[in-house]
Amino acid sequence: MEYVQERVATLHDFDGAAPEAPVDRATVVVPLTDRDHASLAAERVLSTLGAVDPESVLVALRADEGKLEAVREWVDSLDVDADILWCNAPTVRDLLSEHGHNGEAGKGRDVWLALGVAAARSDLVAVHDADATTYGPQHVPRLLFPLARDYEFVKGYYARVENGRLYGRLCRLFYEPAVAALAESHDDPLVDYLGAFRYALAGEFAATSDLIRQLRPPRGWGLEVATLGDAFRTAGFEGTAQVDLGIHEHDHRAVSGRGGLSDMADEVAAALFSALDDGGVAVDYDALRERYRTAARRLVDQYATDAAFNGLDYDSADERRQVDAYAESVRPPESDDRLPAWGETDLDPEAVRAASSDALDEATDR
Repeated sequence: MEYVQERVATLHDFDGAAPEAPVDRATVVVPLTDRDHASLAAERVLSTLGAVDPESVLVALRADEGKLEAVREWVDSLDVDADILWCNAPTVRDLLSEHGHNGEAGKGRDVWLALGVAAARSDLVAVHDADATTYGPQHVPRLLFPLARDYEFVKGYYARVENGRLYGRLCRLFYEPAVAALAESHDDPLVDYLGAFRYALAGEFAATSDLIRQLRPPRGWGLEVATLGDAFRTAGFEGTAQVDLGIHEHDHRAVSGRGGLSDMADEVAAALFSALDDGGVAVDYDALRERYRTAARRLVDQYATDAAFNGLDYDSADERRQVDAYAESVRPPESDDRLPAWGETDLDPEAVRAASSDALDEATDR
């Protein structure tokens, strides 16, 4: 146990912290795909939210039409009052096309749609992934607590230790050493901010509805990093906190292959470098790539020592191979696929909600 404060306010779990928080003023967004529905982790998350009883729960669903009935029946069977936002409904896609926002679907676009609806109905918004098998009723109150004390943006952090091993590889082996390498050559407050978080790639965060309307997430896996870049512009160090969510056990991904960690590294890197470009931070990618390798290999040695200290299995050679794979992501972003801030688009969140609701009712004969 420790109580060290970081550049952003850091709230620790000393002994099962369960603070009083404005849960009744918050909408909790849970992104979900039809592949993930009915999993034990997703069931735990949604059932727990039923006990927490926020103002509303919004499931940001990406699903094929043929799976909708099963997903809806499953959500209805749980002890939670949750609304489903069918993010890839044909009517929603048509509406996005009318406003020039249609295109590739992904987690970022799903969450963006849900954030617009959530910010229109609640003062506060929290986002939680649905793949944590260790999810607990204290997580939402912990995330929301700082928002009642004049903070605008709150990030969750946790340890990824499971099955006697360290996980969280993309954050440990790509994001953290990349930002550390940037800090070696850039004395810039944005770089400092990006490096201030204990788990920058955590999917759990909360914010005021005003800040939510300023977020410009990319369509895919760069959501978490892009959110930090926008939070820096809006909240800065003084308006930001991070809270301890304990130990999380999540689903795991392979490094290579479609949808693997290497693909995710490309999208995380694109979001990172787009945020830096927004902030006027010029990057020498060739030099950064070499500094990244050096920083990452140093971290591998440190993680190996930490793992040994705790009696965990640790394959240093495999982690170094991952570093070599992730190094290929240190390059200029090929494109900027960020969606617009809700505060800067004429798309009406209520129109999105209505389009989803009508399509969902029609597809499930309700």
